[in-house]
Amino acid sequence: MQTLHALSLVIPDYDEAIAFYCTTLGWTLVDDIDMGTKRWVRIQPPGAETQAGAASLILARADGPTQDAAIGNQFGGRVGLFLATDDFARDHAQMLAAGVEFEEDPRHEPYGSVAVWRDPFGNRWDLIQFA
Repeated sequence: MQTLHALSLVIPDYDEAIAFYCTTLGWTLVDDIDMGTKRWVRIQPPGAETQAGAASLILARADGPTQDAAIGNQFGGRVGLFLATDDFARDHAQMLAAGVEFEEDPRHEPYGSVAVWRDPFGNRWDLIQFA
């Protein structure tokens, strides 16, 4: 058996990213290990710790011009991250109240309810509740 353990997200600053994801959105800081010149920072959305094999997000501070250029554009302008929820209306309302910028009003597609949002670094996400 194999599972996707984690996905790395290039960010400009560890603490700024932790503040957004963990303080603003309520994610869990799973690991924050100082490794000298970098940190191993792993986070998960609420409820992920109860799901066997749930993937984590590794916050990776950019190091140099090539990685700096990737911040907010790791997916070539496309939505590249998908935050699934069991209650779209609840999470959409909480995110709006927390100041999260949505690019669109919620829409209802054959596969579920969805709305595109951006993190402070420019990464495009879907908030999605599958039908």
